[in-house]
Amino acid sequence: MNERTTLSGLARRLSALPPSIGPVRLVAVDGHAGSGKTTFSERLAAALGGAPVLHLDDLATHEELFEWTGRLRSWVLDPFARGETARYRAYDWVARRFPPEERELPAAPVVLLEGVGAGRAELRPFLACLLWMELTHEGSWERGQLRDGPELTEFWDGWKRAERAHFAADPSRPYAGLLVLQCNEGYEVLERHPKTD
Repeated sequence: MNERTTLSGLARRLSALPPSIGPVRLVAVDGHAGSGKTTFSERLAAALGGAPVLHLDDLATHEELFEWTGRLRSWVLDPFARGETARYRAYDWVARRFPPEERELPAAPVVLLEGVGAGRAELRPFLACLLWMELTHEGSWERGQLRDGPELTEFWDGWKRAERAHFAADPSRPYAGLLVLQCNEGYEVLERHPKTD
């Protein structure tokens, strides 16, 4: 069913879901790089009353664009399973290292997990809902490159290869229960019957 929805309506729907890990409803926002995941997640978090958002860019590195699952599990999922506040270190993309300072991520009723690969197979058992930003990779990558500027062209060339390989081996979109389309005013949500593992 294709239905136009407000962010507040989506927030109510997500808040009504049963917890998926400890006391937390972990909601993943996946899609191609540049598809609008960060902006959408920030707006959805506000509609949820200030829900915490974890950006997967904080767990990835230059050398490990998609090999962050171990860090996510030990820093975030394990504490959430115990009902505890998670603590993680956010990668510094300029200094190319993890700083010693930790950030806190509370085990709130709803926590948003935002980034390419958020709906990967290894994480789906811990998700209350998987949303996919419905924009083609060509359109997404073009937006991302315009955003980042020509000085990151080399990075984007490597990223495109890595993202293609990731989604070829571990696609997220077929498992998403909601497809999110950005419109002139707000978002449109397409409800679908996702595949099951």
